[in-house]
Amino acid sequence: SMMEETDREAVATAVQRVAGMLQRPDQLDKVEQYRKREARKKASVEARLKAAIQSQLDGVRTGLSQLHNALNDVKDIQQSLIDVNKDWRQSINTIENLKDVKDAVVQHSQLAAAVENLKNIFSVPEIVRETQDLIERGELLQAHRKLMDLECSRDNLMYEQYRMDSKNTHDMNLIHTYFGDMQKLSEELAKQLWMVVQRSLVTVRRDPTLLVSVVRIIEREEKIDRRMLERKKQTGFIPPGRPKKWKEKMFNILERTVSTRIEGTQADTRESDKMWLVRHLEIIRKYVLDDLLVAKTLLDQCFPPHYDIFNRLLNMYHQALATRMQELAAEDLEANEIVSLLSWVLNTYKSAEMMGNSELSPEVDVNSLDPLISQNVVDQLLSKYMSTLTSNIIGWLRKALETDKKDWIKETEPEADQDGYYQTTLPAIVFQMFEQNLQVAAQINEDLKTKVLLLCLQQMNSFLTRYKDEAQLYKEEHLKNRQYPQCYVQYMIAVINNCQTFKESIISLKRKYLKIDMEDTLSSSHTNMDAILDIIAKEGCSSLLDEVFMDLEPHLNELMTKKWLMGSNAVGTICVTVEDYFNDFARIKKPYKKTMTIEAHRRVVVEYIRAIMLKRISFKNAEERKEGAEKMIKEAEQFRFLFKKLAAGSGEDTEGLCDIIEAIAEVIKLTDPSLLYLEVSTLVSKYPDIRDDHIAALLTVRGDASRDMKQTIIETLDQGPSQPNPNYVPIFKEITVPTLTVPKLLK
Repeated sequence: SMMEETDREAVATAVQRVAGMLQRPDQLDKVEQYRKREARKKASVEARLKAAIQSQLDGVRTGLSQLHNALNDVKDIQQSLIDVNKDWRQSINTIENLKDVKDAVVQHSQLAAAVENLKNIFSVPEIVRETQDLIERGELLQAHRKLMDLECSRDNLMYEQYRMDSKNTHDMNLIHTYFGDMQKLSEELAKQLWMVVQRSLVTVRRDPTLLVSVVRIIEREEKIDRRMLERKKQTGFIPPGRPKKWKEKMFNILERTVSTRIEGTQADTRESDKMWLVRHLEIIRKYVLDDLLVAKTLLDQCFPPHYDIFNRLLNMYHQALATRMQELAAEDLEANEIVSLLSWVLNTYKSAEMMGNSELSPEVDVNSLDPLISQNVVDQLLSKYMSTLTSNIIGWLRKALETDKKDWIKETEPEADQDGYYQTTLPAIVFQMFEQNLQVAAQINEDLKTKVLLLCLQQMNSFLTRYKDEAQLYKEEHLKNRQYPQCYVQYMIAVINNCQTFKESIISLKRKYLKIDMEDTLSSSHTNMDAILDIIAKEGCSSLLDEVFMDLEPHLNELMTKKWLMGSNAVGTICVTVEDYFNDFARIKKPYKKTMTIEAHRRVVVEYIRAIMLKRISFKNAEERKEGAEKMIKEAEQFRFLFKKLAAGSGEDTEGLCDIIEAIAEVIKLTDPSLLYLEVSTLVSKYPDIRDDHIAALLTVRGDASRDMKQTIIETLDQGPSQPNPNYVPIFKEITVPTLTVPKLLK
């Protein structure tokens, strides 16, 4: 059995343990000690075992008592369920009988509503009339109150009908028709509201309460809309004409009003008024600013904050303006109109005169406003402007030159500036036109201003070439008939002076309109223009000197002739004529006048020396040589005096020129022929451009040198050193000697 098995196991274990303890003989002495220790251990194990069995028994007892209680509870519940079941079976019949009561309740509520509505139903025509009167008298709030009552009656009736029988459209239509006039009233009232909304910016100043009433009516309608939509979600029913969406309509009306307001500001067309666009834009600016100021200060207070009325209006104005500006940009605009438009769009719109007005901030932030027209359109307009401007400038310059040319043939002198220098209006007209266009371009931006400046200077360049050609033609025409035009000299002076004015104007234009860093891009065209102007002035001056020398020709032809030697006063006449011309030339501006004086002086001396080299006289004896030479020296002095006077104040040292005449006179005057070679070689060393034919001619005029002598002198001269004055400008090289007579002389 189980117990025996356990006993056996225990004994076996005990034996093993005792064997373990008694392995050595000395351990037998401790047997008693071992026995006591084992007895203690056993007693302790038994005590623990007892305690465990005790607690086990207590647990079993508690469990049994709880099971007993639970059994009793289950029996109680079973009994209760039987009772409930019995009660429920009995009450089914009672619930069946209550259906009639329920129907009665529904009917009662419908009848109650009908009775409630009867008063309204019978008085509908009456209320419609009253509401109509109120609308006509402008008492909109009261009218709306009555309209709401009417709509409420109709809607409730319809709702009851819908709940009883949603398929019965006949009865629905009956109610709808009965309340038909009410729909017209609603439309009539709406019409009144929209009229107030359209005029809101005026109304808000005169009668703000009227506007407030309108907003209150719209708010009430919005509330009813919301309620009806909510009920539709739950029941599926919504009365006819709902939702009315009057708030949305109001904003649509405002938007249309704003558009019309902006479109309606164009009073004129180009045909009726050249300034139509400027005027149109100015009216828009004024209207928009006024409207927005009113909207901010007054209108804002008449609307609930959630309408955000100011920002909505601001947006509408911005959109309407953008639309209008795009329409204008698409029209066929002239150059000045393009500028007006761009200047308004890019500058005026965001300036303090409009959206940047301090009274509109902080609500309006110009930096966050979108551009009115796209960059693409701006670029198209600018390029159209530049091409129109280019052809305009070409046309204006051509016309200016044509007009100026008409002046050149007048019989009255040109006008003079405050310093007495002759001038024509051409430079002033040209640069005034440039200035105007640059100021206009500057209204738009720096970039355009620079482009226009470059265009002006570029056109100026080709214009100056035409100016040069016209001055040349003017001279050629005059040479065909020197009596005509009468004031040729004065107008040629004006042309020369204009060159100086043009130079100064180009510099001042660049200084005023060109950024320093752009200087380089223009320097070459500027240099080119200066060069053309110098050529025009130089050609002008030389053509004026040609005039002088054409008048001097008969007197120059008298020099170094028998008549001259006999005492003619050709040089006196020459000096008077030159001085007379130089009275006019005094009206030439400084830099050109200075070169004129030097050139005249030089040409007089050249012509005088040419007269000597023409060999028109050959002195017969020492007496004649002395007389001729002294006359030459005296005449050189006359020239020196004249040109000193003409160059007064200019600090020009041209005395050396007359010295040449005196040096030649000394060669002629010489009485001792053996010194002739020395005298001639001195002359040659001073003026190394003297050629052999000049010396031959000079000796011929002297009249006493044989052919051999001439040849010897000339051949020996070739070896001589030269010591010209460093300032000496060769003068002989432009003087030719008639060759026909040379072979005769050298035979």
